[in-house]
Amino acid sequence: MINSEAIMDWGQEAARRLAEIAECSAPGPGVTRFPFTVAHRAAIAQIDQWMTRAGLTVHMDAAGTVVGRREGPAGAGTLLIGSHQDSVRGGGAYDGIMGIALACLALERLADRDLPFAVEVLAFADEEGVRFPTALMGPRALAGTFDPGVLERCDAEGVSLRQALAEFGGDPEAVAGLRRDPAGIRGYLELHIEQGPVLERAGQPVGVVSSICGIERNALTFRGETGHAGTVPMEARRDALVAASGLIAALPGVAADWPGLRATVGEMHLHPNVANAIPEEVRLVLEIRAEQDADREACAARCREMAEAGARAAGCEVSFERSYVQPAMACDADLVAVLRRAAGEGVPILPSGATHDASAMADLCPMAMLFLRCRGGLSHRPEEYASPEDMGVAVEVLARALVEM
Repeated sequence: MINSEAIMDWGQEAARRLAEIAECSAPGPGVTRFPFTVAHRAAIAQIDQWMTRAGLTVHMDAAGTVVGRREGPAGAGTLLIGSHQDSVRGGGAYDGIMGIALACLALERLADRDLPFAVEVLAFADEEGVRFPTALMGPRALAGTFDPGVLERCDAEGVSLRQALAEFGGDPEAVAGLRRDPAGIRGYLELHIEQGPVLERAGQPVGVVSSICGIERNALTFRGETGHAGTVPMEARRDALVAASGLIAALPGVAADWPGLRATVGEMHLHPNVANAIPEEVRLVLEIRAEQDADREACAARCREMAEAGARAAGCEVSFERSYVQPAMACDADLVAVLRRAAGEGVPILPSGATHDASAMADLCPMAMLFLRCRGGLSHRPEEYASPEDMGVAVEVLARALVEM
């Protein structure tokens, strides 16, 4: 076991690296780093340096995933460790990218220690699903669950995922061929901030994840009829926003019927979006998360019924299309046990309410996650923070786990 001073050394180095890569961002508060952008390319340059310092050989695969590999004994298999480089708009400096930094530091710490398997660190391009209406392309490609149809989906500027990936140096036609053979994979580990308050309330620097919730996103479009706000009588209106607002206002009560379920409308677009015209079209995204897939699917069905009823009452029409789904996933019992022993007696065990790259990697191999305490439970905002001391502890826990495996 290394001493607390050495733990702080690793943690301070993690903090330094994360502060530096946080500058790879679009202008504005916090960190905004979308996949296949100038900021993404700048981040890759730094990730390449981290991996090289850890003794890894580095390349970018067809899906834009940066892969750093440390060889092991022939035929011994490969352990994968990963997370994502992208952020939400105006996000923080830790979500996703911290897991890549800590994995590289753990392997740097073990540079003179032989491991009985190969290790790959994976820096995935797009986990957040903010730029394009899809996500997890990198891990899904490795797991063999990638849908080539998503390559035609476009961002807000009309740029398709196919075009963005190709211009970035990826190969859209080769993404489906990235599928790994499960027989050669030992497992997948991911380190991530908790994005919640449980560890902070428990006074614990790290926790081991038991399962990852399922998530789906549904694209809804309410269509009515526009008209002059001052001349169309209220009883004659077909107001798309009125139709949409009924569903939005009802969500807290609907979600309460399934303990632990989360339902959110965080994106909405209005047309014509002017003060003196009745909205004729409202497009929104309804996201539902739950530990049990049956709960998530039941909630989505209820929301569809409510949207259709609200549209009829307002004289409108509505389309309801599921644009993204990731089933709930249990973490592997053996890998969980390894992380628990490495973290020490009394380490908290907790579920993840957020989805992660690990959710998709579970279709390839056993997976597990280590959560780090984050101040105030805050995430997806500039105030996101994990302390150098906690990051140093996580580096040590991961290093112990790798040695024990």
